Amino acid sequence: MKRALVGLALLVFFAAGTAVASERRPTLAELESEVICPTCKTTLDQSRSPIADRMRRFISQRIAAGDTKTEIKQKLVDQFGESVLAAPPRHGFGLLAWVLPLAGIGVGALVVGALAWRWSRTRGSGGAAPPAALDPELERRLDDELARFDD
Repeated sequence: MKRALVGLALLVFFAAGTAVASERRPTLAELESEVICPTCKTTLDQSRSPIADRMRRFISQRIAAGDTKTEIKQKLVDQFGESVLAAPPRHGFGLLAWVLPLAGIGVGALVVGALAWRWSRTRGSGGAAPPAALDPELERRLDDELARFDD
């Protein structure tokens, strides 16, 4: 148990360090997948439009100048608007894009769970009525027929 906690703490420590390093020294490839071309509405890594080339040059210049990922994105947002970001912001109205899918999954899981519970309750209680007893005459004829097949 102690080893697992130490391993988890190390994993979190190294993952946080990688994220901080990515923020301080972003690469062009990182930002290309996080920024959308305003002309063709695809990420920069997929776009070949002239404006996408201009944006790539701008990002490369800002990286060379030592800007962080957040600063570069903010300058692009100032110039082109928030629609230039591939992922919506995690505040304000953009937060709905992050919360609604998770809420939908949660509600769906609750509905499926409730239906499964209800189905198991009706099935376990013997939802169908027990079969009615056969007419004695019909039962005698059935026994005669079955005896004939046994011989």
